[in-house]
Amino acid sequence: MDYKKPADVVESIIQAGVDKIKLSSLDLFIRGALSGAILGFGTTLAVTATVQTGLGIIGALIFPACFVIVVLMGFELVTGSFAVLPAAYFDKKIGMQSMLKNLFIVFVANLFGALLYAILFWISITNFGHTENSQLAAAIIKIAEAKTTGYSQFGAAGVVTVITKGILCNWMVTMGVVMSLTSTSTLGKILAAWLPVFIFFAQGFEHAVVNMFVIPAGMLLGAKVSFQDWWLSNQLPATLGNILGGVVFTALALYLTHRWKKTEIPVSG
Repeated sequence: MDYKKPADVVESIIQAGVDKIKLSSLDLFIRGALSGAILGFGTTLAVTATVQTGLGIIGALIFPACFVIVVLMGFELVTGSFAVLPAAYFDKKIGMQSMLKNLFIVFVANLFGALLYAILFWISITNFGHTENSQLAAAIIKIAEAKTTGYSQFGAAGVVTVITKGILCNWMVTMGVVMSLTSTSTLGKILAAWLPVFIFFAQGFEHAVVNMFVIPAGMLLGAKVSFQDWWLSNQLPATLGNILGGVVFTALALYLTHRWKKTEIPVSG
């Protein structure tokens, strides 16, 4: 059996955090850009399936394929790093400055990759802007507007909602990262990573990197969304929620129950 116990998985998470810090800025950017684009591929696949079948659950079921690619290829996804790097920090294996630098580079790289795919996708479904009528385009426009102006109409309550959905999203996404480490086989990693990501996507929670693609893609296709709507109504609060979900509910929680008592290393400081 290739199953690894949770305590051993936490050790692996900490080591993964250390390994990420050792990567060069160029490596982080390339791997981060690939992740941003691949999550865009997964999003358009999921939306396509939903449009074709009329069943959102089908789209959610196949979306994790992109996450599995990211995990198996060792690419850099900032939402996953929101749990992996803090775990290493809590264990005093990495410093705050190096952690923040790593997260910033990967965030920018994810954004670059997502925007690149958004532009290429726009070209592919509009014949470089010559055609507009498409069920897929209409669905993406609707999603982009729902994720921005759909929240802003509720004012502060809308922002709190996005943050909360961001927490719930990355609680599951980081569990996908963690669970992929419970197995050493390719099939085991695929199945373990698939489940939590399916759970988040099926319930419409907010993932910062997915939104780096779907909102600007909707804007390119004609969504009535401004740059301010994108960042203030969704991108920033969703990112904050993703940070809280990854740090508190995955990294800190697992560290406290599996590592802190064993090593007697205080979390503070």
